[in-house]
Amino acid sequence: MTAKEPKTSETPASADKPRMMSRPAVRAFMHRLSEVFPNPRTELVYRNHFELLVCVVLSAQATDKSVNQAAPALFAAAPTPEAMAALGEEGIAPYIRKIGLWRAKARNLALLARQLIERHNGEVPDTRPELEALAGVGHKTAGVILNVAFGQPTLAVDTHIFRVSNRTGLAPGKNVLTVEEELLARIPPDQIMPAHHEILLLGRYICKARTPECWQCPTAKWCLFSEKNLSPSEKLRESSGQQLAKDLAHVRRVADESVAIETVTEVTEVTEKVRVTGEADPPAANQENQEDCQES
Repeated sequence: MTAKEPKTSETPASADKPRMMSRPAVRAFMHRLSEVFPNPRTELVYRNHFELLVCVVLSAQATDKSVNQAAPALFAAAPTPEAMAALGEEGIAPYIRKIGLWRAKARNLALLARQLIERHNGEVPDTRPELEALAGVGHKTAGVILNVAFGQPTLAVDTHIFRVSNRTGLAPGKNVLTVEEELLARIPPDQIMPAHHEILLLGRYICKARTPECWQCPTAKWCLFSEKNLSPSEKLRESSGQQLAKDLAHVRRVADESVAIETVTEVTEVTEKVRVTGEADPPAANQENQEDCQES
């Protein structure tokens, strides 16, 4: 089930009801992304469905850059499932040692290649159940293959898409499956196909995990993130303004303390004179009155 649509995009956040974009805002958000990232595609380098499948399996908990660096040599040695199966786990391992979890991935790729040969005549299947039955292929990997290789309207929620969906209010959810369901339910059908890569690219290059660059985000107008980052120049101006305010407050405080010290000093002097002589100098106006009386 998908979450109920709030009345407006300004619905206050709460533990039970996270902030969520309105549906018109979602459409505008995605339309703007399609303008910024026209014809988006995966950054993995591949030549066919088999190479794409291998690259996506290798990319789990690893960067596309590291996969692209290792894959060419691996595919030169094993360009087909048959060659990959013949290479085996021990033969695959040296090519992918610089990729995270390389031991498990080498084992999975060797088994996956055999499974493709035995179950699918060496071809990559185009259904989710068949894909997820392969070694090293989970829900997310299957979603990527269905979207990229076979043009199916699916979404694969990785760490970038999960972050953007929750941070912006596009499709909040506590886990990747919930976020995927929300995205599929809320993104217009005609925008789902490119949405996977559009949202991923936004998260990878702008809506970053630690320092989101909100000042240059093309979708900031619809984003519900309440702690948007200022641009470096705005931060500098804000910092300068804050420092100026502190300096002025310090000057006022020092000035007030100086006046207070002078007042206390004057009172102390008068008090001391009264204690010693029993009298204090009358105010200037009183002195003038007394002189007038004496003359009269």
